[in-house]
Parts: sequence; structure tokens; C-alpha cells
Amino acid sequence: MSLYNDNERFISILSDYGFKVTFGNETDTRFLRRALQALIQSPIAIKHVEFIESEIPGLTKDSRSGVYDIACVDETGNQFIVEMQLSKYPDFIQRMKFYSFYRLNTLIRKGKYRFEGLPKIYCIGILAFNIFPHIIDYHNIAVLKNEKGELIDDQTTFITIELAKFKKRLVNVQTDLDKLIYTMKTLHKVTKPKQFPQFWSEEWLEAAIKELDTRAMTPEKRMAYEMTLSANALAIENENRKIQEAREAENQAVKTETVIKALKRGKLTIEEIAEDSGVNVDFVLKIRRGLSQNR
Repeated sequence: MSLYNDNERFISILSDYGFKVTFGNETDTRFLRRALQALIQSPIAIKHVEFIESEIPGLTKDSRSGVYDIACVDETGNQFIVEMQLSKYPDFIQRMKFYSFYRLNTLIRKGKYRFEGLPKIYCIGILAFNIFPHIIDYHNIAVLKNEKGELIDDQTTFITIELAKFKKRLVNVQTDLDKLIYTMKTLHKVTKPKQFPQFWSEEWLEAAIKELDTRAMTPEKRMAYEMTLSANALAIENENRKIQEAREAENQAVKTETVIKALKRGKLTIEEIAEDSGVNVDFVLKIRRGLSQNR
């Protein structure tokens, strides 16, 4: 999935920069408020959102910490956690539970460990890949229910969007949710205004698209964008280096084990072991010395 391309007019909402200037835009929350309303499928408009601390500190020296992409609260006190996941992450739901339960514990502590009147927590995951192969729907809302499907509790709600499952053609895009997902999947592929669907002129989407238009960037925004590109390139380079180092270490371990087995059998010369194992003679001699010292 190409999220950054110099030839594209619009930056993908799914990119780090795109997500930050749309969902994470603290100076203009029109897009975020309408997107949240669509994601939780609420008929009531969200009038105001305030961004809150998104970092989860480790409670003990060995406990887990974390940072979610966005955390905010609306005018009624409802809490929202939004996570974007572009790589495959089979255990993503466990991470969502970790984030939401931490937020729940925080609310309970603030209420002096009282449970009544708690605001709702919406933990939203937007995923490029599918994590529910047995579920057809691309949008899922999960609350606590019994075996008969009867509601037990909806104070904490888990919402997932699996972008890969969204196959609707433009003519069938009607709801705000579908408009949101369609925009997320296609905006960065569009180059000319005549390709714009009519609903991109709606205020909330127009505000987001303006932030993603490379031709309308101020020098300051261009600099921020370039810095994001640089940071991402460095992160990818570091990750590739880690992968290569891990492969080399694994390969070294396999060769070491092969040499050790051959030395213990004692049927081959040092030169033959080195040739069969794809290593040099010094490598074999070093391992032999180590085995002798451990006897």
C-alpha cells in the first residue's frame, strides 16, 4: 500500500501525516467529530471534542505502557480512543482491550472507585488488513452480550473497520460511514477535481481534503510533511536492518548447531566440517575450543 508518492496530489489519510492532520487536527475538529459519529453509528451529532492524554504509562517497572493514536472526549463526557493499524496484527483486539480497560480504570479512580455514572468508552480500530476472516461486514460494533444476544453492558464499545472488506462502488456510497471509508481508500489516488465524488464538497470532508492537498500546503505544512517522510524512511530503514540482523543471527545459530553436531560425531575433519557447514575453518576451531572448555 503506497501512502506517500511525490506524483500524487493528495496525501493518504492512512499515512502518519494524513491521519494527524485529519483525525488529529486539534484546531479544526469538524472532520473528526463527524467521523466519530459515523463510526459509532450515533444519530446524535457530536458538538465538541477535546483531545486528552494518549500515553499509557507503565504502572510498575515491568508493566506495559503504550500510546494510542488519538484520545479525546466529547461534550457529554464520552471517551474515544482511535487506533490506525496498517500492518497485519492478529492480536489487535487484545491491544484494544488493553487501551480501553486502562481508560476505564482511570475513570474509576477519578470517581473514587465508584462505578455508577461512568461515561461510555468507544475504542475504535481502523485496519488495513482483515482480522475477522469469519465475519463478512467491514464495520463491526461489539458490546457485552449473553449467549442469546441480549445486551449485558455497552459502557465499553469496541468498533472495528476492516478497510480491505470495503468493496462498494461509488454509486452505492450513501452513508457518512461509507463516505468516510471511501475517502480513506481512494483520495490519494485522485489527481483531478473532475474525479471528485459529489459528497467530497460536504463541509467535514472538504475540510479534511484541504489538509491533504499538497498543492495548497503552506511552507510550514510542507516542512512538517517532509519531516514526516524523513522520519518514516528512517523507521523503515531501522526496521529492515533489525530484520536482517535477526535473519543473520538465526542463520549463525543454525550453522553453529550444525558444526557442534559434526564435532561431537567425530567422523569428519575440521576442513570437511567447515565445507559442509558453509563456514570457514576458524569458525569450526572456535566452536571446538568452546566445547573443550565446557567439558
